[in-house]
Amino acid sequence: MQRPGYHRRGHQEEPSEEFIRVRTPRNKEVIGIVEQRLGGFRMKVRCLDGKSRVCRVPGRLRRKLWMRENDIILVEPWEYSQDGKGDVIFKYTPTQIVWLKKRNFLKGIETAEEF
Repeated sequence: MQRPGYHRRGHQEEPSEEFIRVRTPRNKEVIGIVEQRLGGFRMKVRCLDGKSRVCRVPGRLRRKLWMRENDIILVEPWEYSQDGKGDVIFKYTPTQIVWLKKRNFLKGIETAEEF
């Protein structure tokens, strides 16, 4: 007899349509692509608004977010230095990048074709 809560071996559930929620830019947030790692949780990011910013990963996300070059991220520019600096808020997965492309959020990024 099978105990409740346990699944039989080899039993696979039917594939279902999966809905994904993608975080889109709100208020002052901008989508960007990592150009270069600078060390110390800092990186150079080319944003969709045409500006290049030096962004950092805040302390609460340091262990969760691992960045590489050409990653697509969500950046929040600093209030007092909007042109030069910002914080990384979110990193998009390849599935989310496909969704963003379909909805035309990634118009200005050329290297996003890799995903």
